[in-house]
Amino acid sequence: MWLDRTLFERKSMPRTAESAAPRLRLTTGEKLLRAALALAGPNATLVSQREAPWASITFSGARHTIVLAFNGWEACDDAENLIADLPDHEFRIPNVLVADATVIRSNQELLPCPRMEVELELLLLDEK
Repeated sequence: MWLDRTLFERKSMPRTAESAAPRLRLTTGEKLLRAALALAGPNATLVSQREAPWASITFSGARHTIVLAFNGWEACDDAENLIADLPDHEFRIPNVLVADATVIRSNQELLPCPRMEVELELLLLDEK
């Protein structure tokens, strides 16, 4: 009976490039950005993202501003869907509550090519 030696851990063996790479943990801002881009659709392009600490007497968190660009007719339809869906959308980000999600600016150009730029502002509160 042959024994498959690849099934056993060998600590004395050098690490491969795949196993040496550290496992990255996403920040809350990165998780929010991924969720916002998923809601915006595949035609959205990130223009900018800002994060500023926010606190009140009882809560702490951060205010995030995300600017997305949409180029083309289909992308503009995605932008309009984002504007309609954002206020009622329930974001699922661990240990964070999205207290407010609003569209604070929307610019639309029709010529020479349809283009929309949408600026979102989201208030995230820490649950801990």
